[in-house]
Amino acid sequence: MTRKELLVKIRQLILILGVVLVAGYGGYRYGLSKASFNFNAANPENVDLSNFWLVWNKLENKYLNKDKLDTHEMVDGAISGMVDSLDDPYTVYLPPDDNEVSQENLTGSFGGVGIRLGYKDRQLAVISPLKNTPADKAGIEAGDYILKIVDEDNGIDRTTEDITLPEAVKLIRGELGDKLTLTLSRQSRPEPFEVEIVRGEIEIPALETEWKSVEGKNIAYAHMLQFSERMNSEWDKWVKEINQRKNEEQFGGVVLDLRNNPGGYLYGAVYVAGEFLEKGKTVVWQEDYRGVKQKYEVERSGGLLDVPLVVLVNNGSASASEILAGALSHYQRATVVGQTTFGKGTIQEPDQLPNQAGLHITTAHWLLPDEESINEDGFQPEVVVELKEEEDQGEENLDLILEKGLEVINEKN
Repeated sequence: MTRKELLVKIRQLILILGVVLVAGYGGYRYGLSKASFNFNAANPENVDLSNFWLVWNKLENKYLNKDKLDTHEMVDGAISGMVDSLDDPYTVYLPPDDNEVSQENLTGSFGGVGIRLGYKDRQLAVISPLKNTPADKAGIEAGDYILKIVDEDNGIDRTTEDITLPEAVKLIRGELGDKLTLTLSRQSRPEPFEVEIVRGEIEIPALETEWKSVEGKNIAYAHMLQFSERMNSEWDKWVKEINQRKNEEQFGGVVLDLRNNPGGYLYGAVYVAGEFLEKGKTVVWQEDYRGVKQKYEVERSGGLLDVPLVVLVNNGSASASEILAGALSHYQRATVVGQTTFGKGTIQEPDQLPNQAGLHITTAHWLLPDEESINEDGFQPEVVVELKEEEDQGEENLDLILEKGLEVINEKN
């Protein structure tokens, strides 16, 4: 590729991405001989790109180690810097390799440790460990901050300062049986600590169900692990079983356990809400970058409109699970028990770029039926359960949130 062709390609990439980042900008034009453009017709701002080309030329002509001038990485770095300047950890530019990782299907399986990742206070954090995975068995908890990732076998020794989610996912996943060491920080512990984990095959389930007996009453208990594409079919089977037994004298209600549920597909949360709310009820609002609001309503007649209901949440309940808990609480359809939720209330739109790279842009946020945002602050349950320090729980490690939830559901009978 000649230098002229390369400059044309770079200008095209920068101009296209600049337009993508503009709210409401309907089209774009560019001139190869120009070094400026308007970001927004409503608020014209002339952006001077002359320094970009000046620095590029100086590096190309004067940099000592010419073998390190990888033009593809330089372009990726320039685009990443532009996106990073927004100071939004969920808005990211993904070079082709990272973009491939980010497209893992929710129903897939892979070699990893079983952690859902997010950000708390701009720091990489565990949204939730998946049940019965290596991370769960190693004692990793929702809300743990990840400070460092070390994989000696693969030459990885990386702090998580300014790390993107795709980068973190790529470093944590790996070959089955390989060891990984994470340096963590936890609010209940004074000093950072290390956890060594052996990567395993991670299969992501959607729903676990059972019947629990509480003082002679049969409680339908459902632990919703994530809102994947198979959630609806698994949920329908469980509801069919509940309907067959809900008229029995011993039936005591339903407990929905959303603890450590990192979310997933929104339609799954709306679908489950429709089992307990009347048709036409607003489950959630979406407000986009233009200020336009769209509401998602119950579109079906559910089968459990009048059964006693308790919802369990903790600080690993995020996104779609927060939406479900918030909607059921808003209509006083359920009593929510547990801890304040994670606070992931923004929506990212993934775009595929021509060179197989990707761009994830925060384009909207979720609002509860009363139009209250859950982002960062999370959702506060009606019944807050204060957890004891791990060393004070004793050998049985009693599940205080579940115990309280069963106590509350029993009081409804």
